[in-house]
Amino acid sequence: MRTPAKYEDRVFKPLEDVRLADGTRVEVYVPTEAPRERPKSIRDTAIFGMWADRDDITESLVRRM
Repeated sequence: MRTPAKYEDRVFKPLEDVRLADGTRVEVYVPTEAPRERPKSIRDTAIFGMWADRDDITESLVRRM
């Protein structure tokens, strides 16, 4: 069985109905979060080439899109 849960007040609380008898021992697996990568520059993307010769489209403009 696999069910989503929320950790709150030092207790894992299922977000869905779980049919287990009280006192049943369970094993909890908490996946580690991958470190967030620094956002790439628009120059590192495949679409940059179509704007390479345009002076009116800057990287800061593209990031706002």
